[in-house]
Amino acid sequence: MSTVLPKKSMTEEDIKLQYITPAVTSKWSTGKITMETRITDGKINLKGNLVFREKPKRADYLLYLSANNPIAVIEAKDNNHSISYGLQQAMEYARMLDIPFAFSSNGDGFAEHDFLTGKEREFGLDEFPTEAELIARYKGEFGLTPAQETVIDQPYYTSQTTYPPRYYQRIAINRTMDAIARGQQRLLLVMATGTGKTYTAFQIVYRLLKCGMKRKILYLADRNILVDQSIQQDFAPLEKIIHKINVAKDDKSTITSHEVYFSLYQQLVGDDDKEHFRELFSPDFFDLIIVDECHRGSAKEESRWRRILEYFSGATQIGMTATPKETKYISNLHYFGEPVYTYSLKEGIDDGFLAPFKVINIMTDIGDGWRPRKGQRDIFGNEIPDRIYTNSDYDYNIIIEDRIQQVATEITRYLKSTDRMAKTIVFCANEDAAERMRVALVNLNADMMKKNPDYVVRITGSDAYGKSKLKYFISTSTEGPVIATTSELLSTGADCKMTKLIVLDKMIGSMTEFKQIIGRGTRLREKDGKTHFVVMDFRNVTRLFADPDWDGPIEIDPGFGTGGQRPASPPDGSGDPPGGDPSPKGPKPIVDRNGCKVEIVHKTVSIYDANGKLLRQESIVDYTKENVRGEYASLDNFIQQWSAQDKKEKIRDLLRERGIDLELMKAEQNMTDVDDFDFICHVAFDKKPLTRKERANNVKKRDFLSRYSGVAREVLEALLDKYMNTGIYEIEKTEILKLDPFMKIGKPSKIAGYFGGKQGYLKAVQELEQAIYTDEVG
Repeated sequence: MSTVLPKKSMTEEDIKLQYITPAVTSKWSTGKITMETRITDGKINLKGNLVFREKPKRADYLLYLSANNPIAVIEAKDNNHSISYGLQQAMEYARMLDIPFAFSSNGDGFAEHDFLTGKEREFGLDEFPTEAELIARYKGEFGLTPAQETVIDQPYYTSQTTYPPRYYQRIAINRTMDAIARGQQRLLLVMATGTGKTYTAFQIVYRLLKCGMKRKILYLADRNILVDQSIQQDFAPLEKIIHKINVAKDDKSTITSHEVYFSLYQQLVGDDDKEHFRELFSPDFFDLIIVDECHRGSAKEESRWRRILEYFSGATQIGMTATPKETKYISNLHYFGEPVYTYSLKEGIDDGFLAPFKVINIMTDIGDGWRPRKGQRDIFGNEIPDRIYTNSDYDYNIIIEDRIQQVATEITRYLKSTDRMAKTIVFCANEDAAERMRVALVNLNADMMKKNPDYVVRITGSDAYGKSKLKYFISTSTEGPVIATTSELLSTGADCKMTKLIVLDKMIGSMTEFKQIIGRGTRLREKDGKTHFVVMDFRNVTRLFADPDWDGPIEIDPGFGTGGQRPASPPDGSGDPPGGDPSPKGPKPIVDRNGCKVEIVHKTVSIYDANGKLLRQESIVDYTKENVRGEYASLDNFIQQWSAQDKKEKIRDLLRERGIDLELMKAEQNMTDVDDFDFICHVAFDKKPLTRKERANNVKKRDFLSRYSGVAREVLEALLDKYMNTGIYEIEKTEILKLDPFMKIGKPSKIAGYFGGKQGYLKAVQELEQAIYTDEVG
């Protein structure tokens, strides 16, 4: 082959164009090849108080068995690398994508790793396997039945409003379809909250219906909002064949005419245990049942869900969960078997499909313990039992009013410094605590309540008004409610896509519940400004991140099913809080501020990786101090470099590279009127800051402006006003002369003329800056 460049001088793209692509397309139909296929979105990283995305993972070439069924990946390298140099990367992508063949090439030949046999080989460019050869090797190894062939060839549902499956959704769908085609009757899919379990279920249902493998399908959930969300959103393309079961209205003679049925298990069983499902359907009516959120009890031996599953035991049954439940008493693994596929929170964050998070851990001065004075009485006049109360007691066994006030104040302070409209869920100890927190937040946010009386709402199981507002809270298009106080209702299921702040003010005794609560914030909405979320922890429950079960594999408890005495309260934390004494009989003591004044004593910001491992724990202020002092050895050194820097924004940009956003920090500390120079000196070197207005007034007092007269003085006065309002960076830019009030004076060239030309103007601006910082620089 004659080329304009020697092979060793070619880029990777040149090698692909001249050698690899021709070799592959000579054996494969171009319709079954995609190039530069994006696999992930690129992990979102939190650095200081900045957020940025890593580059997404892309496959150089993907070869397909059929649509949405890739069979091989090829990784290309330039000719300065060996033939097999890219094979390990290709193998990584193949494992991610669940495909059997990985290839690499440098333009001289190909290296192959066959996951079906575990063998590797190298061969020439003209020896790449044909489409028929590779497919025959794949099908021959698996021994596909006609039913499996039909399933593989069945396309996914596509439309202008439906996105194609992400790689992990495709794997979950394909593995489930394959297992059903092979005759497996019990299946478990484990997918982290926010990764699209319902969409995955829809594609499974759609393909099974279209290929004729299943005809009657039942989708079970335990909350009405989950049923309605599924019907209205992911399952909308099947609306004509869907029926939502209503046992009070449905007639058993006509109900059988539909194909896809949705129901609450509570309805099918009935509160009176009448088992309505027996009245409406014969045991062999359904041939597929999908159990949504199956960790919430469906696998308990005594569960009401279980009765439904056992009645329709001949049907294929798929359990879906974000958090498999595995204890001595409950096991959905025992019922459904090992998961056919697992996509974890860690993988979702690493791939950039889920939002990362930071934790603000807040300690009060009574967190480790508070003991009443001898004979101290509560607001009712009752003597408070003399013992040490801790975080496990507050709101459970005793109510400390000022503690509630301090928590509400801290939440409000954070929202005011970031975004007053950031959707926030406050998890409280119980419904009473959720109401007390609502009242405290209402009074601290009266300005927002005046605009929207639903700015803060309690949404709990017994609160009819709050529950009626749930659909508005989870909506991405409505503004209110913004803050929801709850105890249990919002811990699972409700699809709150825009949740940016999760407040933990309850004890959590179960990893399942903890994962579900964290899952409320993991959905990404970059277009709407949500790139990550914050967990504000007032009870030190985020210590659970250090637990090996945080994102580790679930294994069957060897004690499961062996009987034995069940605990007094379920092991999922729904009884008394861990470590708390049983609630005293009679009303809980309520202690007002006179009886116990509470203060916030410590705050730390913790960044965790997707494994739940602590990357760093920091005060943003300490982080800034450390970085500034690392760059500038002393206050004098910083002042010297600040004054020597022609463009002060270079120092701001340097700090941004270190993950420090000065504007955001100033907002958090109510110091937006302070110059960046003063703020840096204050944070890093403990120097008292001046506001921009104070610095501007000092310049006027020193009569610096008297050096100039006429229009030149007018221009400098306007620049000083601009500095006072917007800061130093704006007056350094000559573009400012194109704005009012300068445009009224004349064009930039005319203005420069009043200073003897452009250099004279720039010199005057430099002298103005020196005058602004004269106390430090002079």
